[in-house]
Amino acid sequence: MTDVTFQTLGVAEPILRALAAENYTTPTPIQTRAIPALLSGHDLLGIAQTGTGKTAAFGIPLLQKLSIGHVPPGPKQAKALILAPTRELAVQIEESLRTYGRYLNLKMTVILGGVNQNTQIRNMSRGVDILVATPGRLLDLVQQKQVQLNAVNTFIVDEADRMLDMGFIRDVRKLVAMLPRERQSMLFSATMPDDIVKLTHDMLRSPERIEVTPQGKTADRVEQKLYFVPAPQKRQLLSELLKDVSMNRVIVFTRTKHGANKVAEHLSRTGVVAEAIHGNKSQNARQRALDMFKTGKARVLVATDIAARGIDVDNISHVVNFELPNEPESYVHRIGRTARAGGEGIAISFCDSSERAYLKDIERIIRMKIELVAHNLPELTEEQRKQQEEPRRAHGHRHGGKPQNKGGHKPGGGRGEGLPHGDPHAPAKRNGSRPHWHRGNDKKRTSAA
Repeated sequence: MTDVTFQTLGVAEPILRALAAENYTTPTPIQTRAIPALLSGHDLLGIAQTGTGKTAAFGIPLLQKLSIGHVPPGPKQAKALILAPTRELAVQIEESLRTYGRYLNLKMTVILGGVNQNTQIRNMSRGVDILVATPGRLLDLVQQKQVQLNAVNTFIVDEADRMLDMGFIRDVRKLVAMLPRERQSMLFSATMPDDIVKLTHDMLRSPERIEVTPQGKTADRVEQKLYFVPAPQKRQLLSELLKDVSMNRVIVFTRTKHGANKVAEHLSRTGVVAEAIHGNKSQNARQRALDMFKTGKARVLVATDIAARGIDVDNISHVVNFELPNEPESYVHRIGRTARAGGEGIAISFCDSSERAYLKDIERIIRMKIELVAHNLPELTEEQRKQQEEPRRAHGHRHGGKPQNKGGHKPGGGRGEGLPHGDPHAPAKRNGSRPHWHRGNDKKRTSAA
Protein backbone atom coordinates (compact mmCIF):
# COMPACT_ATOMS: atom_id res chain seq x y z
CA MET A 1 0.00 0.00 0.00
CA THR A 2 2.53 2.55 -1.13
CA ASP A 3 -0.09 5.14 -2.08
CA VAL A 4 -1.66 5.47 1.38
CA THR A 5 -1.92 9.08 2.55
CA PHE A 6 -3.56 10.72 5.55
CA GLN A 7 -6.27 11.90 3.18
CA THR A 8 -7.08 8.36 2.00
CA LEU A 9 -7.30 7.30 5.66
CA GLY A 10 -10.21 9.73 6.08
CA VAL A 11 -8.45 12.48 8.03
CA ALA A 12 -10.33 15.80 8.02
CA GLU A 13 -9.03 18.86 6.15
CA PRO A 14 -8.02 21.06 9.14
CA ILE A 15 -5.87 18.23 10.52
CA LEU A 16 -4.44 17.49 7.07
CA ARG A 17 -3.39 21.14 6.86
CA ALA A 18 -1.62 20.93 10.24
CA LEU A 19 0.15 17.69 9.26
CA ALA A 20 1.29 19.19 5.94
CA ALA A 21 2.77 22.17 7.82
CA GLU A 22 4.92 19.67 9.78
CA ASN A 23 5.87 17.79 6.58
CA TYR A 24 4.00 14.69 7.72
CA THR A 25 3.03 13.17 4.39
CA THR A 26 3.20 9.37 4.65
CA PRO A 27 1.48 7.54 7.53
CA THR A 28 3.56 4.99 9.47
CA PRO A 29 2.34 1.36 9.58
CA ILE A 30 0.61 1.78 12.94
CA GLN A 31 -1.06 5.01 11.76
CA THR A 32 -2.22 3.32 8.56
CA ARG A 33 -3.99 0.60 10.55
CA ALA A 34 -5.06 2.49 13.68
CA ILE A 35 -6.58 5.67 12.22
CA PRO A 36 -9.40 3.96 10.22
CA ALA A 37 -10.16 1.57 13.10
CA LEU A 38 -10.43 4.40 15.61
CA LEU A 39 -12.41 6.67 13.30
CA SER A 40 -14.94 3.83 12.99
CA GLY A 41 -15.29 3.74 16.79
CA HIS A 42 -13.46 0.51 17.67
CA ASP A 43 -11.47 -0.03 20.86
CA LEU A 44 -7.84 -0.70 20.09
CA LEU A 45 -4.86 -2.59 21.48
CA GLY A 46 -1.67 -1.29 19.86
CA ILE A 47 1.63 -3.12 20.29
CA ALA A 48 4.54 -1.24 18.77
CA GLN A 49 8.13 -0.39 19.55
CA THR A 50 8.99 3.16 20.48
CA GLY A 51 9.35 5.72 17.68
CA THR A 52 6.66 4.22 15.45
CA GLY A 53 4.26 7.19 15.52
CA LYS A 54 1.79 6.05 18.19
CA THR A 55 0.87 9.57 19.35
CA ALA A 56 -0.42 10.54 15.91
CA ALA A 57 -2.04 7.10 15.55
CA PHE A 58 -4.39 7.81 18.46
CA GLY A 59 -4.20 11.62 18.46
CA ILE A 60 -5.47 12.27 14.95
CA PRO A 61 -8.69 10.22 15.31
CA LEU A 62 -9.25 11.69 18.78
CA LEU A 63 -8.99 15.29 17.54
CA GLN A 64 -11.29 14.53 14.62
CA LYS A 65 -13.89 12.84 16.83
CA LEU A 66 -13.96 15.75 19.30
CA SER A 67 -14.18 18.42 16.60
CA ILE A 68 -17.26 16.95 14.86
CA GLY A 69 -20.36 18.61 16.35
CA HIS A 70 -18.23 20.02 19.12
CA VAL A 71 -19.98 20.53 22.46
CA PRO A 72 -17.97 22.47 25.05
CA PRO A 73 -17.04 20.53 28.21
CA GLY A 74 -18.65 21.29 31.56
CA PRO A 75 -16.74 22.71 34.55
CA LYS A 76 -14.00 20.37 35.86
CA GLN A 77 -14.84 17.85 33.14
CA ALA A 78 -12.69 16.27 30.43
CA LYS A 79 -14.13 14.64 27.33
CA ALA A 80 -10.98 12.65 26.58
CA LEU A 81 -8.41 11.32 29.05
CA ILE A 82 -4.89 10.21 28.11
CA LEU A 83 -2.68 8.61 30.78
CA ALA A 84 1.12 8.60 30.43
CA PRO A 85 3.69 7.13 32.84
CA THR A 86 6.14 10.06 32.94
CA ARG A 87 5.82 13.83 33.10
CA GLU A 88 8.01 14.25 30.01
CA LEU A 89 5.84 11.94 27.93
CA ALA A 90 2.64 13.66 29.13
CA VAL A 91 4.01 17.07 28.12
CA GLN A 92 5.11 15.80 24.71
CA ILE A 93 1.76 14.14 23.97
CA GLU A 94 -0.04 17.40 24.72
CA GLU A 95 2.42 19.37 22.55
CA SER A 96 1.87 16.95 19.66
CA LEU A 97 -1.91 17.17 19.97
CA ARG A 98 -1.74 20.97 19.96
CA THR A 99 0.33 20.74 16.76
CA TYR A 100 -2.05 18.35 14.98
CA GLY A 101 -5.09 20.27 16.24
CA ARG A 102 -3.84 23.82 15.70
CA TYR A 103 -6.76 24.64 13.38
CA LEU A 104 -9.39 23.15 15.70
CA ASN A 105 -10.98 25.01 18.58
CA LEU A 106 -10.26 22.41 21.27
CA LYS A 107 -9.10 23.02 24.83
CA MET A 108 -6.46 20.76 26.37
CA THR A 109 -4.24 20.70 29.43
CA VAL A 110 -1.68 18.56 31.28
CA ILE A 111 -1.86 17.35 34.88
CA LEU A 112 1.34 15.97 36.40
CA GLY A 113 3.24 15.73 39.66
CA GLY A 114 6.32 17.67 40.70
CA VAL A 115 4.77 21.10 40.19
CA ASN A 116 2.25 23.22 42.05
CA GLN A 117 -1.30 21.98 41.51
CA ASN A 118 -3.01 25.40 41.58
CA THR A 119 -2.51 26.15 37.87
CA GLN A 120 -3.80 22.69 37.00
CA ILE A 121 -6.90 23.21 39.14
CA ARG A 122 -7.47 26.60 37.48
CA ASN A 123 -7.10 25.07 33.99
CA MET A 124 -9.63 22.37 34.84
CA SER A 125 -12.15 24.73 36.43
CA ARG A 126 -13.78 25.53 33.07
CA GLY A 127 -13.33 22.01 31.70
CA VAL A 128 -11.20 20.74 28.80
CA ASP A 129 -11.71 18.64 25.71
CA ILE A 130 -8.48 16.66 26.21
CA LEU A 131 -6.73 15.97 29.50
CA VAL A 132 -3.26 14.39 29.44
CA ALA A 133 -2.15 13.23 32.89
CA THR A 134 0.16 11.11 34.98
CA PRO A 135 -1.91 8.76 37.16
CA GLY A 136 -0.90 9.80 40.69
CA ARG A 137 -1.54 13.54 40.46
CA LEU A 138 -4.78 12.97 38.52
CA LEU A 139 -6.04 10.61 41.23
CA ASP A 140 -5.16 13.28 43.79
CA LEU A 141 -7.19 15.98 42.04
CA VAL A 142 -10.13 13.64 41.46
CA GLN A 143 -10.18 12.83 45.17
CA GLN A 144 -10.04 16.58 45.91
CA LYS A 145 -13.10 16.92 43.61
CA GLN A 146 -11.16 19.28 41.33
CA VAL A 147 -11.50 16.94 38.32
CA GLN A 148 -14.57 14.96 37.24
CA LEU A 149 -14.28 11.90 35.00
CA ASN A 150 -18.00 11.31 34.40
CA ALA A 151 -17.94 12.93 30.93
CA VAL A 152 -14.94 11.03 29.50
CA ASN A 153 -15.95 9.38 26.21
CA THR A 154 -12.46 8.49 24.99
CA PHE A 155 -9.81 6.90 27.22
CA ILE A 156 -6.21 6.20 26.21
CA VAL A 157 -3.38 4.54 28.14
CA ASP A 158 0.03 5.08 26.53
CA GLU A 159 3.14 3.06 27.41
CA ALA A 160 1.12 0.68 29.57
CA ASP A 161 4.06 -1.60 30.34
CA ARG A 162 6.02 1.40 31.61
CA MET A 163 3.08 2.12 33.94
CA LEU A 164 3.61 -1.38 35.29
CA ASP A 165 7.38 -0.89 35.64
CA MET A 166 6.84 2.29 37.65
CA GLY A 167 4.17 0.86 39.95
CA PHE A 168 1.24 2.90 38.59
CA ILE A 169 -1.04 0.07 37.47
CA ARG A 170 -3.04 0.20 40.72
CA ASP A 171 -3.73 3.91 40.15
CA VAL A 172 -4.69 3.22 36.54
CA ARG A 173 -7.18 0.56 37.66
CA LYS A 174 -8.73 3.00 40.16
CA LEU A 175 -9.16 5.60 37.42
CA VAL A 176 -10.64 3.07 34.98
CA ALA A 177 -13.28 2.21 37.60
CA MET A 178 -14.35 5.89 37.73
CA LEU A 179 -14.97 6.23 33.98
CA PRO A 180 -18.33 5.86 32.20
CA ARG A 181 -18.86 2.35 30.86
CA GLU A 182 -19.85 3.72 27.46
CA ARG A 183 -16.62 5.01 25.97
CA GLN A 184 -14.02 4.29 23.34
CA SER A 185 -10.79 2.98 24.85
CA MET A 186 -7.33 2.24 23.55
CA LEU A 187 -4.16 0.89 25.11
CA PHE A 188 -0.65 1.11 23.67
CA SER A 189 2.28 -0.92 24.91
CA ALA A 190 5.64 -2.07 23.57
CA THR A 191 5.46 -5.39 25.46
CA MET A 192 2.60 -7.44 26.89
CA PRO A 193 3.41 -8.83 30.34
CA ASP A 194 0.59 -10.71 32.10
CA ASP A 195 -0.59 -7.72 34.17
CA ILE A 196 -1.06 -5.67 31.00
CA VAL A 197 -2.99 -8.50 29.35
CA LYS A 198 -5.34 -8.48 32.37
CA LEU A 199 -5.71 -4.70 32.14
CA THR A 200 -6.70 -4.93 28.46
CA HIS A 201 -9.45 -7.42 29.35
CA ASP A 202 -10.82 -5.03 31.99
CA MET A 203 -10.49 -1.90 29.89
CA LEU A 204 -11.19 -2.81 26.26
CA ARG A 205 -14.24 -4.26 24.51
CA SER A 206 -13.63 -6.47 21.46
CA PRO A 207 -10.57 -4.40 20.52
CA GLU A 208 -8.81 -4.29 17.19
CA ARG A 209 -5.29 -5.64 17.82
CA ILE A 210 -2.49 -3.97 15.91
CA GLU A 211 1.05 -5.29 16.29
CA VAL A 212 3.43 -3.57 13.91
CA THR A 213 6.68 -5.18 15.09
CA PRO A 214 7.49 -8.41 16.90
CA GLN A 215 7.83 -7.88 20.66
CA GLY A 216 11.41 -7.17 21.62
CA LYS A 217 12.53 -6.29 18.08
CA THR A 218 14.87 -3.32 18.14
CA ALA A 219 14.64 -0.37 15.78
CA ASP A 220 15.65 -1.64 12.35
CA ARG A 221 17.97 1.24 11.52
CA VAL A 222 19.96 1.21 14.75
CA GLU A 223 23.53 -0.05 14.46
CA GLN A 224 24.37 -1.82 17.74
CA LYS A 225 27.85 -2.15 19.24
CA LEU A 226 29.17 -3.68 22.46
CA TYR A 227 32.30 -3.05 24.53
CA PHE A 228 33.43 -5.34 27.34
CA VAL A 229 34.95 -2.88 29.80
CA PRO A 230 35.65 -3.01 33.56
CA ALA A 231 33.33 -0.75 35.58
CA PRO A 232 36.16 1.57 36.76
CA GLN A 233 37.09 2.33 33.12
CA LYS A 234 33.62 3.11 31.80
CA ARG A 235 33.91 6.88 32.24
CA GLN A 236 37.33 6.80 30.58
CA LEU A 237 35.93 4.89 27.58
CA LEU A 238 32.97 7.27 27.31
CA SER A 239 35.32 10.26 27.19
CA GLU A 240 37.42 8.55 24.50
CA LEU A 241 34.36 7.82 22.36
CA LEU A 242 33.08 11.40 22.70
CA LYS A 243 36.23 12.65 20.95
CA ASP A 244 34.40 11.56 17.79
CA VAL A 245 32.58 14.69 16.55
CA SER A 246 29.90 12.55 14.88
CA MET A 247 28.59 11.88 18.40
CA ASN A 248 26.87 15.26 18.36
CA ARG A 249 23.61 14.52 20.21
CA VAL A 250 23.97 11.67 22.68
CA ILE A 251 21.81 10.11 25.39
CA VAL A 252 23.78 8.17 28.01
CA PHE A 253 21.74 5.75 30.13
CA THR A 254 22.60 4.71 33.68
CA ARG A 255 20.65 2.43 36.01
CA THR A 256 20.64 4.78 38.98
CA LYS A 257 20.06 8.46 39.67
CA HIS A 258 23.32 8.66 41.61
CA GLY A 259 25.13 7.15 38.61
CA ALA A 260 23.55 9.66 36.23
CA ASN A 261 24.79 12.56 38.36
CA LYS A 262 28.31 11.12 38.56
CA VAL A 263 28.59 10.60 34.79
CA ALA A 264 27.25 14.11 34.03
CA GLU A 265 29.70 15.64 36.52
CA HIS A 266 32.59 13.68 34.98
CA LEU A 267 31.72 14.83 31.46
CA SER A 268 31.35 18.46 32.57
CA ARG A 269 34.80 18.31 34.16
CA THR A 270 36.26 17.08 30.86
CA GLY A 271 34.70 19.93 28.86
CA VAL A 272 31.62 18.13 27.50
CA VAL A 273 28.37 20.02 28.08
CA ALA A 274 26.12 17.44 29.75
CA GLU A 275 22.86 17.52 31.68
CA ALA A 276 21.38 14.81 33.93
CA ILE A 277 17.69 13.96 34.08
CA HIS A 278 16.06 11.64 36.63
CA GLY A 279 13.31 11.40 39.23
CA ASN A 280 15.12 13.24 42.02
CA LYS A 281 15.21 16.45 39.99
CA SER A 282 12.32 18.91 40.10
CA GLN A 283 10.06 19.17 37.08
CA ASN A 284 11.53 22.57 36.22
CA ALA A 285 15.09 21.18 36.36
CA ARG A 286 14.09 18.22 34.19
CA GLN A 287 12.43 20.50 31.64
CA ARG A 288 15.47 22.79 31.60
CA ALA A 289 17.77 19.80 30.96
CA LEU A 290 15.52 18.61 28.14
CA ASP A 291 15.39 22.07 26.58
CA MET A 292 19.21 22.36 26.75
CA PHE A 293 19.48 19.01 24.97
CA LYS A 294 16.78 19.73 22.37
CA THR A 295 18.31 23.08 21.41
CA GLY A 296 21.83 21.63 21.17
CA LYS A 297 23.23 23.65 24.07
CA ALA A 298 23.97 20.34 25.82
CA ARG A 299 25.68 17.70 23.70
CA VAL A 300 24.93 14.86 26.13
CA LEU A 301 21.87 14.01 28.21
CA VAL A 302 22.57 11.50 30.99
CA ALA A 303 19.38 9.75 31.99
CA THR A 304 17.85 6.93 33.97
CA ASP A 305 15.17 4.78 32.38
CA ILE A 306 12.55 7.42 33.16
CA ALA A 307 13.71 8.95 29.86
CA ALA A 308 13.72 5.77 27.80
CA ARG A 309 10.20 6.47 26.54
CA GLY A 310 9.54 10.04 27.62
CA ILE A 311 12.01 11.83 25.37
CA ASP A 312 11.15 12.50 21.75
CA VAL A 313 14.06 14.50 20.38
CA ASP A 314 14.94 14.55 16.69
CA ASN A 315 18.34 13.58 15.30
CA ILE A 316 19.82 11.79 18.31
CA SER A 317 23.05 10.43 16.82
CA HIS A 318 23.97 7.93 19.54
CA VAL A 319 22.58 6.15 22.56
CA VAL A 320 25.14 4.87 25.06
CA ASN A 321 24.18 2.24 27.62
CA PHE A 322 26.75 3.20 30.24
CA GLU A 323 25.17 0.47 32.38
CA LEU A 324 23.06 -2.31 30.91
CA PRO A 325 19.45 -2.33 32.14
CA ASN A 326 18.40 -5.17 34.42
CA GLU A 327 15.12 -5.47 32.47
CA PRO A 328 15.89 -6.49 28.87
CA GLU A 329 12.81 -4.69 27.50
CA SER A 330 14.35 -1.41 28.70
CA TYR A 331 17.23 -1.95 26.25
CA VAL A 332 14.76 -1.88 23.36
CA HIS A 333 13.20 1.37 24.62
CA ARG A 334 16.57 2.99 25.29
CA ILE A 335 18.04 2.41 21.84
CA GLY A 336 14.72 3.43 20.27
CA ARG A 337 15.55 7.02 21.22
CA THR A 338 17.73 7.13 18.10
CA ALA A 339 16.78 6.25 14.49
CA ARG A 340 13.38 7.90 14.90
CA ALA A 341 11.13 9.15 12.11
CA GLY A 342 12.96 7.22 9.41
CA GLY A 343 16.46 8.25 10.51
CA GLU A 344 19.45 6.13 11.44
CA GLY A 345 21.43 5.89 14.64
CA ILE A 346 24.04 4.01 16.65
CA ALA A 347 23.61 2.32 20.04
CA ILE A 348 26.76 1.59 22.07
CA SER A 349 26.65 -0.61 25.18
CA PHE A 350 29.23 -1.01 27.93
CA CYS A 351 29.24 -4.35 29.76
CA ASP A 352 31.34 -5.15 32.82
CA SER A 353 31.77 -8.58 34.43
CA SER A 354 28.76 -8.10 36.74
CA GLU A 355 26.44 -7.41 33.78
CA ARG A 356 26.98 -10.54 31.66
CA ALA A 357 23.62 -12.00 32.76
CA TYR A 358 21.85 -8.80 31.68
CA LEU A 359 23.57 -8.99 28.28
CA LYS A 360 22.44 -12.60 27.85
CA ASP A 361 18.83 -11.61 28.57
CA ILE A 362 19.02 -8.67 26.15
CA GLU A 363 20.42 -10.77 23.30
CA ARG A 364 17.72 -13.37 23.93
CA ILE A 365 14.88 -10.83 23.65
CA ILE A 366 16.29 -9.04 20.57
CA ARG A 367 17.16 -12.41 19.00
CA MET A 368 20.63 -11.42 17.87
CA LYS A 369 24.21 -11.10 19.07
CA ILE A 370 25.37 -7.51 19.49
CA GLU A 371 28.56 -6.75 17.55
CA LEU A 372 31.58 -6.81 19.89
CA VAL A 373 34.12 -4.00 19.45
CA ALA A 374 37.59 -3.89 21.02
CA HIS A 375 38.76 -0.78 22.88
CA ASN A 376 42.27 0.60 23.27
CA LEU A 377 42.20 1.47 26.95
CA PRO A 378 45.33 0.71 28.99
CA GLU A 379 45.44 -1.97 31.68
CA LEU A 380 43.63 -1.14 34.93
CA THR A 381 45.64 0.95 37.35
CA GLU A 382 46.16 -0.32 40.89
CA GLU A 383 43.55 2.16 42.15
CA GLN A 384 41.03 1.04 39.52
CA ARG A 385 41.72 -2.60 40.41
CA LYS A 386 40.93 -1.89 44.06
CA GLN A 387 37.81 0.02 43.02
CA GLN A 388 36.68 -2.96 40.96
CA GLU A 389 37.16 -5.33 43.88
CA GLU A 390 35.27 -3.16 46.40
CA PRO A 391 31.88 -4.60 47.36
CA ARG A 392 28.94 -2.81 45.74
CA ARG A 393 26.67 -1.01 48.18
CA ALA A 394 24.05 1.75 48.49
CA HIS A 395 23.49 2.69 44.85
CA GLY A 396 24.70 -0.03 42.52
CA HIS A 397 23.03 -3.07 44.15
CA ARG A 398 24.44 -5.14 41.34
CA HIS A 399 24.47 -8.79 42.16
CA GLY A 400 26.95 -11.13 40.56
CA GLY A 401 25.43 -13.25 37.80
CA LYS A 402 21.71 -13.53 37.27
CA PRO A 403 19.48 -10.85 38.83
CA GLN A 404 18.06 -11.97 42.16
CA ASN A 405 14.29 -12.39 42.05
CA LYS A 406 13.46 -14.73 44.89
CA GLY A 407 12.08 -12.63 47.69
CA GLY A 408 14.63 -9.86 47.24
CA HIS A 409 14.89 -6.60 45.37
CA LYS A 410 16.22 -6.25 41.85
CA PRO A 411 19.54 -4.64 41.18
CA GLY A 412 20.01 -1.14 39.89
CA GLY A 413 17.46 1.62 39.39
CA GLY A 414 16.51 4.31 41.85
CA ARG A 415 13.26 4.42 43.74
CA GLY A 416 10.41 6.67 42.88
CA GLU A 417 11.34 7.31 39.23
CA GLY A 418 8.82 9.71 37.75
CA LEU A 419 7.97 10.94 41.24
CA PRO A 420 9.09 14.31 42.55
CA HIS A 421 12.23 14.27 44.66
CA GLY A 422 12.56 10.47 44.76
CA ASP A 423 9.51 9.80 46.92
CA PRO A 424 10.62 7.36 49.66
CA HIS A 425 7.18 5.74 49.74
CA ALA A 426 7.04 5.03 46.02
CA PRO A 427 5.88 1.49 45.18
CA ALA A 428 8.36 -1.26 44.42
CA LYS A 429 8.87 -1.42 40.68
CA ARG A 430 10.06 -3.99 38.20
CA ASN A 431 12.95 -1.82 37.14
CA GLY A 432 14.33 -0.54 40.43
CA SER A 433 15.64 -1.43 43.84
CA ARG A 434 14.18 -0.75 47.26
CA PRO A 435 16.25 -0.60 50.44
CA HIS A 436 14.94 -3.07 53.02
CA TRP A 437 14.09 -0.32 55.48
CA HIS A 438 11.50 1.12 53.06
CA ARG A 439 9.74 -2.09 52.15
CA GLY A 440 7.28 -1.75 54.98
CA ASN A 441 6.02 1.43 53.36
CA ASP A 442 5.21 -0.14 49.98
CA LYS A 443 1.51 -0.20 50.79
CA LYS A 444 1.48 3.51 51.54
CA ARG A 445 1.14 4.96 48.05
CA THR A 446 1.76 8.63 47.64
CA SER A 447 -0.15 10.53 45.07
CA ALA A 448 2.44 12.44 43.08
CA ALA A 449 3.18 11.01 39.65
